[in-house]
This record gives sequence, structure tokens and C-alpha cells, in this order.
Amino acid sequence: MSHLVLLTTLMEEFNLRLLTPSVSIKNKTLPHPEINRPALQFAGFFDYFDSDRLQIVGIVEYTYFRQMTGEIRQTNLRRIFESKIPCMVMCRNLPLLPYMNRYAEEFDIPVFSTTENTTDFMGEVIRWLRTQMAPRTQIHGVLMDVYGIGVLIIGESGVGKSETALEMIKRGHRFVADDAVEIRRVSQETLVGNCPKNIQYFLELRGIGIIDVQRMYGVESVRATQTIDLIIKLEMWDNKREYDRMGLNEEYMEILGNNISCHSVPIRPGRNLAIICEAAALNHRQRRMGYNAAYALTERITDKIKKRR
Repeated sequence: MSHLVLLTTLMEEFNLRLLTPSVSIKNKTLPHPEINRPALQFAGFFDYFDSDRLQIVGIVEYTYFRQMTGEIRQTNLRRIFESKIPCMVMCRNLPLLPYMNRYAEEFDIPVFSTTENTTDFMGEVIRWLRTQMAPRTQIHGVLMDVYGIGVLIIGESGVGKSETALEMIKRGHRFVADDAVEIRRVSQETLVGNCPKNIQYFLELRGIGIIDVQRMYGVESVRATQTIDLIIKLEMWDNKREYDRMGLNEEYMEILGNNISCHSVPIRPGRNLAIICEAAALNHRQRRMGYNAAYALTERITDKIKKRR
């Protein structure tokens, strides 16, 4: 499910100036993460008009409209605004077009202005809107940045996720979220995780209570967001279960339609979970670079057997 973006948030994020102060932007939202440049609509072509998108006017559309004459430009502009567009942004500090203020007030459509050029503004706003409106979910776990690899640690309550995270923080890795990890699907390959603002950078340790990681270990020990590249599932050791010892078969966990590499790590006295998570992160990075230690060992043994024969 996509999330709507308030126009007030858009205005603050990109330092937009409201050119139609008589039009209220309170509680108005953007329902779509894409944009539209209404050049064809200025020319009178309204088939397949993406009226639910943010409308961006650059120097090309502005110059073309100014050169139009007669009632046709007034009619086309009115049709754009009566289509109930969410808002319009004039790039390069361009002023309002003729009749624009009239139709903005009539149909209650705000018009903004930005100092950015059209190409730069389009690229930034599309990237930002896709992130803000991405499908999202929340998972109980801990998210860490380990050697640049986003490691999501999950498991039953009390299994030792927070304690493992604390040990990794002491070893120089960066903390993102504890207990509640908000995950957004920003592309078919990428999931991004962060922490809800009200509990950001706080870590719960049973028997101790809540600690503020940023204040205790410094700003270099935390980060606001992190891609999720690897999942470590902590579980109590089961003597009846046979655990993977080679890593030849890759396991995955599906989150929001994306498959993320997942390792089930059994917990037993004497096992240093922080070091195991570090090793898993480094091994995952090696695999992404094309080297698989399990395959390399298998090939070495196979070659040795062939030579003996």
C-alpha cells in the first residue's frame, strides 16, 4: 500500500514558494509518485492525461504557452485545472501564466515555484516521491550497517537480538533500528529500512532498560536509513534439526515481494553472535562480488579427487 505525501511536506522538502496564497494547501496530498509535464495539454491534447500526478512547467512549456494566441490557450489551461490536478510547480522561478491564478482559485489548485532548473528538479522530486510513497511494512527486529551491508536480525522476543546489536556497535558498526524496523520497497531489487521517529536510536536491553545509542556511543555509531541486504534469523539450538554447514543452498525470505538472502543461526552457549553476523555480512559481500567460498571448496575437493584418479 502506497502512502500519500502532504503538499506541505513537499513544500518544505524542496523549499517551494506558494504563488497562490489564496489557495490553502492544508491536508492536500499527492496520490502518485510520478510527474507530468503538461506540454501536450497546453497544445490541446488531453488523451491519456495523467491528471493525478504532480504537474511541472519548465521553460519549454512556459515559452510555448506565452506564444499561443486567442481563446485556445485560455480553454486548454482551464481544462488542465478542472481536471483536478493535485498541484503545479513552475521551475526556474517562472511567474504565473496568464489566467493561471484565476483558475487556481476557482478549482482550488495550488501553484508553487522553485529556483531549480526543470531537469534537476524532476530527478530529485521523482526519487524523493518514490521513496516516500513506496509500499511499506514493519518487522520486529534489529537493523545494522555491518561493513556497508544492511543486516536485519530477527527472531523471537528475548532471543538476544539487541545484545548482539550492542556488541556490534562496540565493534564499530552502525545502528539503525531496534524493536520496530520500518521497511520500504523502493524498487524491485531494493528494500530500505529505518526506525520510527519516536524510538529512533533507542535500544532496549533486558535487565538494564533503554539506552540512547547516539548519545552513548556518538553520532558515528548510528545512521538513519539502510538498505536491507541480508537477514540473520536467530533461533534456539535444536538438537533434532540438521543445520546447513556448507552454505551451498541459498535461502531467502520474502519481504514486500523482494527475496532477501537469509541465514538461520542457532544460539548456543559460547557462540559469539556479533562475530558470526560480521562474518555473514563479509561473506555476503564476497558473494555479490562473484566469489562463493562453498563453491570454491567444493571445486577444490573435486579437482583433487580427479587428480588422484
